[in-house]
Amino acid sequence: MGTLYIDRKDLDLRIEGHAIAFYSGKQREGVVPIAPLNKVVILGNIHLQTSFLHKLATNNISVIFLSGRRMKFSGRLSGKIHKNGLLRLKQYEKAQSVFARQFSCEIIQTKLKKQLAFFDDVLSRRKDLKLELSKAQEILKSIVVKVAGAHSQDSLRGFEGSAASAYFKAYATLFASSLGFGGRARRPPPDPVNALLSLTYTLVHFEIVREIEIIGLDPSIGFYHSFEYGRESLACDLVEIFRPDVDLLVYVLFRDRKLDLSDFSQSESGDGCYLKKASRKKYFFLYEDWAQQMRSAWRDCVRSLARRIADGEVALFD
Repeated sequence: MGTLYIDRKDLDLRIEGHAIAFYSGKQREGVVPIAPLNKVVILGNIHLQTSFLHKLATNNISVIFLSGRRMKFSGRLSGKIHKNGLLRLKQYEKAQSVFARQFSCEIIQTKLKKQLAFFDDVLSRRKDLKLELSKAQEILKSIVVKVAGAHSQDSLRGFEGSAASAYFKAYATLFASSLGFGGRARRPPPDPVNALLSLTYTLVHFEIVREIEIIGLDPSIGFYHSFEYGRESLACDLVEIFRPDVDLLVYVLFRDRKLDLSDFSQSESGDGCYLKKASRKKYFFLYEDWAQQMRSAWRDCVRSLARRIADGEVALFD
């Protein structure tokens, strides 16, 4: 299963048999078979007919629309809703029970432990960063213990906020000063590192939304992230578990010079930093290589949660 990224202006997308055909004017420029796809990401001014969207929907292929230079999420098309109403009913019940706090604690503990492991891996290569990373690790370790005893969602969010402050202060030391990254910032992201973090978090979010919908859960009803109109709160919950994996990816891409400062532009209009058009193609290949390795973990995480909700299993994470 794979993802098709379409990032080109003025293409006509048509369905021809069991394939997507790409036309520029009257000239057909290529075809992609539908069978291997599970998601299509569309950027730019693309022309398509409703028959195209119908075909994707009936084949349960999600469509994500991104717009603008910063590739802001604009909308999503998905196929039929899963028929497992009983599972969703149990999900709603657990969202109002002690399960919500217990599960939230597990999410944050798992995230913090992965951050600690990430810093351990970096320290094995970067002895020059021992002071900064070790200091952050001590703070994260103390918060892991506190999270286990959190008695409310508010206290848990406070612990998470303190951990994020320490974590990103140390994370910022991993990058060259020329990138201008001093910590997590968004809306708009002011530098290349934040721009790549925001974009990758967004793509992972909708990967997980798709897995949630396939299994039959409701993506809008979360446990750690409270219900908010229009937000896929359950996906937000599960993305927390995989943020350290995204952080590692972004670090490696810059460390290994797969992307660098020349791949980004700074907007004069004040809407932040963004990947140049020519560099987006490079990024999508890099993201897809990484995502192919991660998708089984995303899928297993969602399936484990569904089993826990349906059967009352004790633990989500091994």
